[in-house]
Amino acid sequence: MEVQGRLISKLPEASGVSSKGEWKKQEAIIETIETYPKKICITFWGEKVDELKSIPEGTTIKAYINIESREYNGRWYTDVRAWKIETEGMSGSGSVSGSKDSEKDEELSETADLSPSDDGVDDLPF
Repeated sequence: MEVQGRLISKLPEASGVSSKGEWKKQEAIIETIETYPKKICITFWGEKVDELKSIPEGTTIKAYINIESREYNGRWYTDVRAWKIETEGMSGSGSVSGSKDSEKDEELSETADLSPSDDGVDDLPF
């Protein structure tokens, strides 16, 4: 999934050591660009924290996210994690510009003729 909005706040960075090694994370609040804007807290882990540091507050960003919920002691917790960040007009560092899916979409849009035919013949099979 992806969400686009204005970066309105960066929360303090947290770090520590686990059995898998050192880790760091930082949460940021973005406000969506919609008729009814929503604020979303997104968590950035590892190298994405460094990318987030280079983006000033007030910048419009696009965050590619995964949403996951898990249960603990009868309560549910939801985590919104960013795996890629882009600022308006350019790709974020470490992000790949253009994915295989977007390339396929472009090919389909270039080759697909969705306009009705002018010869009056209906080519639908039903």
